[in-house]
Amino acid sequence: MEEISVKELKEEIDSDNSSVFLLDVREPFEQYQSKISYDNSTLIPVGELEGRLDEIKDHKNSEIVCMCRSGGRSADACKLLEKEGFENVKNLKGGINEWAKKIDTSLPVY
Repeated sequence: MEEISVKELKEEIDSDNSSVFLLDVREPFEQYQSKISYDNSTLIPVGELEGRLDEIKDHKNSEIVCMCRSGGRSADACKLLEKEGFENVKNLKGGINEWAKKIDTSLPVY
């Protein structure tokens, strides 16, 4: 599975032609603690992902970056998406905590 660093994701988000789709697979309460502000994103907890794939089918040919707290659950999400035919899937290395440490230090590490 391919990984993307938080710095690479930040560069993609900041570029004018970014079409990356950010899939947050944490639980809803976690998003209240710490969140990447980006319009082209959605929250689907990893435990619900298989039953909710129709919600992201429009992104099947897009670059999808899966993220969680530290990278474990998002790795599972990447494997599921690849199994279901999503081709351009990446795992955010270190998750939201790495983002909070290196990109947006105003976010809490939890």
